[in-house]
Amino acid sequence: MQLCSAPILTEKLQLALLGMFTERIKPQTGGPQSQSLSPAGQYGALASGTRLPSSTSASWSLPRWRAYLAAGVLCYINLLNYMNWFIIPGVLLDVQEYFHISDSHAGLLQTVFISCLLVSAPVFGYLGDRYSRKAILSIGILLWSGAGLSSSFISYQYSWLFFLSRGIMGTGAASYSTIAPTVLGDLFVKDQRTRALTVFYIFIPVGSGLGYVLGSTVAELTGNWRWALRIMPCLDATALALLILLVPDIPRGAAEKQGEGAVRTPRSSWCEDVRYLGRNLIFGALTVATGVIGVMLGAEASRKYKKVNPRAEPLICASSLFATAPCLYLALILASRTLLASYVFLALGELLLSCNWAVVADILLSVVVPRCRGTAEALQITVAHVLGDAGSPYLTGLISSVLQAERPDSYLQHFLSLQHSFLCCAFAIVLGAGCFLLTALHLERDQARARQSGRGTLDNKDIASRNTGEPRAAI
Repeated sequence: MQLCSAPILTEKLQLALLGMFTERIKPQTGGPQSQSLSPAGQYGALASGTRLPSSTSASWSLPRWRAYLAAGVLCYINLLNYMNWFIIPGVLLDVQEYFHISDSHAGLLQTVFISCLLVSAPVFGYLGDRYSRKAILSIGILLWSGAGLSSSFISYQYSWLFFLSRGIMGTGAASYSTIAPTVLGDLFVKDQRTRALTVFYIFIPVGSGLGYVLGSTVAELTGNWRWALRIMPCLDATALALLILLVPDIPRGAAEKQGEGAVRTPRSSWCEDVRYLGRNLIFGALTVATGVIGVMLGAEASRKYKKVNPRAEPLICASSLFATAPCLYLALILASRTLLASYVFLALGELLLSCNWAVVADILLSVVVPRCRGTAEALQITVAHVLGDAGSPYLTGLISSVLQAERPDSYLQHFLSLQHSFLCCAFAIVLGAGCFLLTALHLERDQARARQSGRGTLDNKDIASRNTGEPRAAI
């Protein structure tokens, strides 16, 4: 079981490192914002602009209850967004049978979805920084809802259209996943923003799990997997109505009282924005590279080691986590002394942490009978996220806030509070490694039970029925 998430971990650690870096450059530059922000609080091409008089700043306010209501609507739509992500995996076997597609092509469905999402996200990021975010969010809902509904009417002869529809759904999901958090960022500030984003992201595992459950349950009740895709647009239509009626088109920077009405200089270009952001994307590059390599290394090590040890998979996961903990510890401790060494240990830790992604799924599928693997995956995703990236950002921030309250208010002390709160993650990782060792003790027995159930081995009710001579009711 994974007790922490590398993407969330690196994002929070990035904030800590940037805070420390700011403190280190402060004596030389005259202030923490002079390194990347202009006097007007702008960046990129706008950084060279002049400060506008304070009288030109646009004031924009929203009653607190309206902000909470809008945040609730955004969280609800995020739930539906991720339900649409994972509703197909819940009925994947039925889809394969209907369209006569192989396992490789079935996996390609999700690849098409994610690929279109990744390609579309930068486009929506550009549009979201320049045009009405409310309109773009509405278009995204219409895209994924319309594509999902239309895909339920595609004939088995046109399987390529079904793949195309998944790509369109990925494009629609990209618009929401990219822009909705920025709207929340303009509704709240400081601790309120942290809490709002925590609740928002909690709906990722919840929606993922519900997508699995809804897909498989509706298919079972109706006898037709298509109805799973026809129910979601009804919920999406409600979400669209709530978005239009209850979520205002908030000016950018409204929460900080620096609305876009205060900006009178020309906008920066997309390339200039990317060059500016490139200075802060080192963590993202590390996560992508180490994630890809780690997943492949873990899977290959599992494949080879299983030939000599049937408990190889949980032992590999335990070993990778035991090795991750000191790497994370050193990355945190060295961050205040040398960023290069901190990056090295962080990359190594992420590499080791990523080794267990595919292996964990393999363990799960090997101890569960085929008829309920979809539900098992949903539960695993839910539990992993609840114990990991759903609650850990809030808990880490809470510990940091408690520590900060007892210290002087400075960038250095803020960094140290975050650093010390992150040390808890190292202990959580060790705890996760211990859980994998316990898994190794029971793995073979659980796998044998799953194989017996899959072969139709008699259960207790069957034995009792034979002993009494009474037939069992048909299921």
